Amino acid sequence: MTTNAPYFAKELSWLSFNERVLQEAADRRNPVVERMHFLGIFSNNQDEFFKVRVADVRRTVKQEELEGRVGEASRLLSEIQDKIVHLSTMFDTIYQDVLKELENKKVYFIPEERLSEKQSHWLDKHFRDHILPHVVPIWVSDSIRLDKLLDDDVSYLAVQLKKGKQRRYAILDIPERVSRFINIPPDRGHARNYYMVMDEVIRHCLDQIFDPFVEYDSVQAWSMKFSRDSEYELYDDVEMSLVEQLTRGMKQRLTAEPVRLSYDRTMPSEMVSLIRERLGIENVDSVIPGGRYRNFRDFIGFRNPSKKWLENPPLPALRSQAFDRHRNVFEALDAGDILLYYPYYRFNYFTEFVRQASFDPAIKEIKINIYRVAANSRVIESLIDAARNGKRVNVNIELRARFDEEHNLELTEKLADAGIKVTLGIPGLKVHSKLCVVTREVNGVSKRYAVLGTGNFNESTARVYTDLALFTAHQELCDEAQSVFQFIETSYRHPRLRHLLVSPLNTRSEIERLIRREISHAKAGNKGLIKIKLNNLVDRDIVNLLYEASQAGVQVRMIVRGMCSLVPGIKGVSDNISVISIVDRYLEHTRVLVFDNLGDPDVYISSADWMARNLDERVEVSCPVYDPDIKKLIVETLNIQLSDNQKARIINAKQDNPYVRRGNRRKVRSQEAVYQYLVNLERGGVKK
Repeated sequence: MTTNAPYFAKELSWLSFNERVLQEAADRRNPVVERMHFLGIFSNNQDEFFKVRVADVRRTVKQEELEGRVGEASRLLSEIQDKIVHLSTMFDTIYQDVLKELENKKVYFIPEERLSEKQSHWLDKHFRDHILPHVVPIWVSDSIRLDKLLDDDVSYLAVQLKKGKQRRYAILDIPERVSRFINIPPDRGHARNYYMVMDEVIRHCLDQIFDPFVEYDSVQAWSMKFSRDSEYELYDDVEMSLVEQLTRGMKQRLTAEPVRLSYDRTMPSEMVSLIRERLGIENVDSVIPGGRYRNFRDFIGFRNPSKKWLENPPLPALRSQAFDRHRNVFEALDAGDILLYYPYYRFNYFTEFVRQASFDPAIKEIKINIYRVAANSRVIESLIDAARNGKRVNVNIELRARFDEEHNLELTEKLADAGIKVTLGIPGLKVHSKLCVVTREVNGVSKRYAVLGTGNFNESTARVYTDLALFTAHQELCDEAQSVFQFIETSYRHPRLRHLLVSPLNTRSEIERLIRREISHAKAGNKGLIKIKLNNLVDRDIVNLLYEASQAGVQVRMIVRGMCSLVPGIKGVSDNISVISIVDRYLEHTRVLVFDNLGDPDVYISSADWMARNLDERVEVSCPVYDPDIKKLIVETLNIQLSDNQKARIINAKQDNPYVRRGNRRKVRSQEAVYQYLVNLERGGVKK
């Protein structure tokens, strides 16, 4: 094993992933509305990157400065800034190309200066009736603390009013209670669709806001937004509950240090300086000029205005014969394990699992982990119904799920008020496992049923994230899943585990054992093969072990959607490792581990990525798959994904994201191919 093993910085690898998202926006094979959505996804990702990744690097840079040195973090920050500039340039070019294609499809985003007189009158009335009541200016003055008043990642307009040589400044919040895209009537009955983004609408109607109250000769407005450091401190105070600590920490986030100000590059320099001063932004590298419109993440919600070919054709969620042929979900699981692959299958089989458990007289207890759930979740309502029906209901809610803390705090109160026992995890460990266990008693005999998955119990994300959920009545698996809940409640008592890999108890050691077994097979002259699908791979100990496996002759084939610190294809180090990343209409979120074991593979589905936090600092569960039909399904769909030559990019030493070349092979767009594979299974009545 080389002592100078190569690694990608995880932050740069993450930016490389977001570049793949931007490639989808650039790909003219994608329908134009989908390209718009990818622009929005890229922008939303960049916002989170600044709030989380850049903020973390900046904290390290400050520590280096306090120690009087220029270290690795300073160099990394410089590389991040260079990459961000490159991606911003790409974005601007792609955005203009998307607008041109929209116009070719008779969809127009028009600035205020292109409105006809008739459209201008219509917009004035629409603004007065529907938007003006939601607009309240904030005057910029010495007595106003903008850094305390403004919310991060909200789009604002910075307004300058001139009267002779005098200038006044105001900040306008872009209202979120009204549509971000205003459909403007066509001028002469043409079959065209005209839109204005809300920023442009407000610019057009500035006089309606200010003229009744202020005298001025001219008024102009420029878009801006800023991001704060999203980290907060959980205070080590034994007299404060976790809820109290988290509430205090969230308030800290509201006034945390800004890490980015982005603004319309035509904004006057004196106005930029004033806003920087009032927001307390000292670093020049935190200030990023850009185009006229700043909140591109709104494009995620842009709806197809007309023709169906402007977006991807739907892939209707499938029904599962394995469930449907039985009277209820528990009879179905008595007949055998069932695997659902979202979003190709309907998520309502899980909501039915919980709903039926809520009133089945035989059900005595329901336990579930909640990390992120949908608004108005049917899962939550069924848990409340279960408590009303006298079931024992235990819900573990992870309060520290980033950006969902407030929602989860409200959920905690709602469930507790319904008489549900709510636990809040383990101090110092996030509970990220995806588990639900119910206990059923028939004729005095108790039997457990469990759902173990790779993704959240969330109706909304299950429509756009790919995830696996194993429904099982395998009693040893169910009992160990039950023991995970006991560990969460009494973490000093470690369960005995023969099947599940549970972080932080045995996941790392078992993964290392399974990799070393493949190394032993290869060294003995046999075939060593590992196939892995993850969201992120950045744990250096695991990366080093994979390098060792490669050098021993083990073939390692991986799909890593996001961050990947491993550098594949380095001669003498990682030349037996290949890594691809797939970005397409659904967010790839499944985590699958396959260790060949001389042709008798061990197959796991997992909630955990291979990062130190997932292996050592969270409660995660990886579940072995024993049913031979389900094992075959997982291996074959993984092989389909590994053969993708339409949406797969190669992760290489340059991080330049080249597409996998098709050559003379048939086209394989894996998400569509996996869907068709599952359609064929259902038509054939094959058990899943």
